Amino acid sequence: QDMKSNSCFSLLPTPCFGLTVKYSGYLGNWNKLFCSNGSSKYPRLMKLGKDITLWGLEIALLSMTKGEAALFVLTPEYAYGQRGCPPSIPPNTTVLFKVEVLDFIDSEECDAFFELTYEQRDGLPLEKVLKVAATEREFGNYFFYKQCFKIAKDRYKRALSILDHSSSSKAEQSQINASKLLLFLNLSLTYLKLERADRALKYGELALEMDQGNAKALFRCGQACLYMREYSKSRDFLARAQCIQPFNRDINNELKKLA
Repeated sequence: QDMKSNSCFSLLPTPCFGLTVKYSGYLGNWNKLFCSNGSSKYPRLMKLGKDITLWGLEIALLSMTKGEAALFVLTPEYAYGQRGCPPSIPPNTTVLFKVEVLDFIDSEECDAFFELTYEQRDGLPLEKVLKVAATEREFGNYFFYKQCFKIAKDRYKRALSILDHSSSSKAEQSQINASKLLLFLNLSLTYLKLERADRALKYGELALEMDQGNAKALFRCGQACLYMREYSKSRDFLARAQCIQPFNRDINNELKKLA
């Protein structure tokens, strides 16, 4: 926090990135560990400037790419300054960081979008709106694969709220619907993971309203109905999905389970 009052800190542009990072911080010659998240199987998503506020570490991360690992030596002016951080960090201490960037999502446009009024959002070009919604979906996908299903669900719903955008033509509405379809499918699967089959069925049916022949939507609806023991409805959805993709192993296995 002391570093933020340093006039040099203003030279660093405010970053708007969400990252998952494995890191270990050391004092001396790599012989005294003072911080680490290396024991975490799924490190949480952190934001530069919010969760990561060490000036030198921010600069270091901005120089890295996804999948890259690096070692950084941070002198006191780039680390904990003249005061240090008692009791772990003595005054005027050079620290060493071992860092690996696991994942990276640029959230700048999303952050800017949600600072706008509803009238300002509606005046944005559709291309911008679709890009922001796609980024929110990426965040949802990230949390889904980390098995944080409640957070994923909230991100997908936030993306849907972005797509409440007035369209000026059928072509624009078609683009919006294509983005919504992906989110309906993602929400249907996420609610299945949350064991909320009723909600999974709802979003599966919303997807089918946009694309009646979508095998994935039919499959999700079939799964939801099977979970709710509505066997006849489940068979109908799954049989329709099988007609579209007769060699799909997941669909055929679900039909066996139903039988």
